[in-house]
Parts: sequence; C-alpha cells; structure tokens
Amino acid sequence: MWRGLYTAASGVITETTRTAVIANNLANVNTTGYKRDRALDREFEPMLIRRINDTESMKVTDFKGFSLDRRAPIVGTLGLGSYTQEIATDHAQGAMMTTGNPYDLAISGEGYFMVETPDGVRYTRNGSFYRAANGNLVTSEGRNVLNAQGRPINIPETATGVVVHHQQGDIYADGQLVGTLGFVQFNDRRAVLKQGDSLYYAQEGARPQPATGIVEQGVLERANSNVVNEMVDLINNYRVYEADSKSVTTQDTLLDHAVNEVGRLT
Repeated sequence: MWRGLYTAASGVITETTRTAVIANNLANVNTTGYKRDRALDREFEPMLIRRINDTESMKVTDFKGFSLDRRAPIVGTLGLGSYTQEIATDHAQGAMMTTGNPYDLAISGEGYFMVETPDGVRYTRNGSFYRAANGNLVTSEGRNVLNAQGRPINIPETATGVVVHHQQGDIYADGQLVGTLGFVQFNDRRAVLKQGDSLYYAQEGARPQPATGIVEQGVLERANSNVVNEMVDLINNYRVYEADSKSVTTQDTLLDHAVNEVGRLT
C-alpha cells in the first residue's frame, strides 16, 4: 500500500511540473523570440513480480524428476511511477511580424545575438532593440548588444538612417559602417540553456561559431508557442492530474482501513 501511495504521488508531482511548463508557455505567447518548453517524463524501472509458495504451478514444468525451471512463475511487472527527466526547449522558428522599426531585428534560421550582462556574455533571439541615450544599441531591458568582438555597438546621435546587412550583420549609419552584430550559433542546440528574460547561456565547453541564419531588419520573431495547442495540452494534463489525485486518495483510504480496521481485527 505504501508503494501504491508513492507511485500515485510521483504521478501528481510529474503532472504538476508539466502544468507549470505549459503555463509558462502560455504566459510567454507574446514574448518576442520565445521558444516553448516541453516536460519530458520517464518511468522508474518497473519491478518484476513472481508468485511465491506456488508449488502446484511449478510442477507443470516437471517431467520424470527433471525440472525445466524451478523458479516461481512470473506474474508481470509493477510500475513504480514516473519523474520529469528534462525540461527540453523547442527551437523551432517562430512566425515573423513586420514592425517597420529599423532597430527591430529578427533571425531567420540558426543564430543568436550576443548580449552583455553582469554574468558575462549571454545569447538571445529577442531582437527588440533600441538606441539608448549614450548611443549604444541595447535590448528592451537596457543590456548592451555586442558586436563580433564582444564590445557595445554605438550609433551616432546624428544618424538619420540605419541599415543592417541581412547576411553579415553589418550595421550602417548614414552609409558608414558602425559595427557588426555578434551573430553566432552552436553546433548542438542543447549547448545553450535558458536563463530567463529571453536570454540563454552556453554550457561549459560549448563554443560559438558564425551563424548561418539571416538577420531581417524591421521585423520581430514571434514566440513559437500556440495558444490553442497549449490550452489543449493543459486540459489533457488536468485530466491526468485529476486521475493521479484520485489514486492518491484511494491509496490513502486503503491504508487507513488497513491500519484502523484490519489491524484491530487481528
């Protein structure tokens, strides 16, 4: 009974985590460059169950004193619950939204923009940039957007026209080159993990390489999560959670009867 209670509880915990992931996807459906997450579950190693003290069944394999198999017959396997193995990010391309703002940049294909943070260089797909008071190109949170050499990009105050080359990421202000975007990618998408605020950090040993994607100006990449799909997943997840909750209640009731009623009779 204790095992049944723990097995049911593990399902509740797993579905709670999945609900949190889906809710986060819904909350960020309008976040520029957001990539949806998925909770990947795994089952604990099941237990092999055999019948014990079943001598009659064991005689079936006996013939003239020779036994084919003296082990107890197998009943089957018993599941021991599940757990969340990983929160995986879906890096599929999001839809493009035209804004007409020359400082809005989107990546079509592979790549990340480099951003300066107190924790070091971070990477983002959110290209909602603007020119700060000091002339630096910054993110919507005020972090410096870095060039290919890892330094801030400064745009002259007198600049009346800003053009971004869609392949190299070169930025021209009134026809003069003022910098080249730090535009990189990683061979393995698992090399970068989410940090928050649309930022990613590279895992130890991961090395950025020149990106193969294209930078589009006056465009933003929308989140790749879909409200309808996420709501369907949330409803299905709620049904599974409800079933797991009833299992916990049932196991608790059986345990209560075993302790208070069966135990009293013996």
